Amino acid sequence: MSATVVYESVYGNTRAIAEAIAEGLGDAEVVPVFEAPERVLESDLLVVGGPTHMHGLTTTHSRQMAVEAVHEDGGHVEPGAARTPGLRAWLRDLTTEEGALAAAFDTRGDKSPWLTGAASRGIAKRLRDRGYDVVSRQSFLVVDSDGPLAQGELDRARDWGRRLATLLPVGTTVESAP
Repeated sequence: MSATVVYESVYGNTRAIAEAIAEGLGDAEVVPVFEAPERVLESDLLVVGGPTHMHGLTTTHSRQMAVEAVHEDGGHVEPGAARTPGLRAWLRDLTTEEGALAAAFDTRGDKSPWLTGAASRGIAKRLRDRGYDVVSRQSFLVVDSDGPLAQGELDRARDWGRRLATLLPVGTTVESAP
């Protein structure tokens, strides 16, 4: 069995969660969304995640605003944070995979999803629209809009990755792509 984790990250929090999920899955391949179109993603499980901006998936505009705000404050921005495609465009162009397994995750503020929104909802909907069977959806919390991750979230992400691995056919193991 193979698994691929595709993520979008502006501040590095979502990347850290994606890496922890991959570790829990058994060292699955981790791919930033802007590199995903150039790669053939043939996986038994596709895990997709991104940050929550303005109650949902990022847009080109929301990513650019976040990058500009961080540059003004002198903070850290992930390499490629403003590159295209973003998660929204990538999901729109994703090949239809009837019945293929997928999971969705997001990072969002540590408040009620009624207040913050949850990008994983939009990710899961778009995956279902492309024919994927979404087996799980999860939010991971950040203390502030640019982080850090709330205490224990990396451990929770690893645990979620382990639980995702149990949803796959018996006798399969996660293999990293070459």
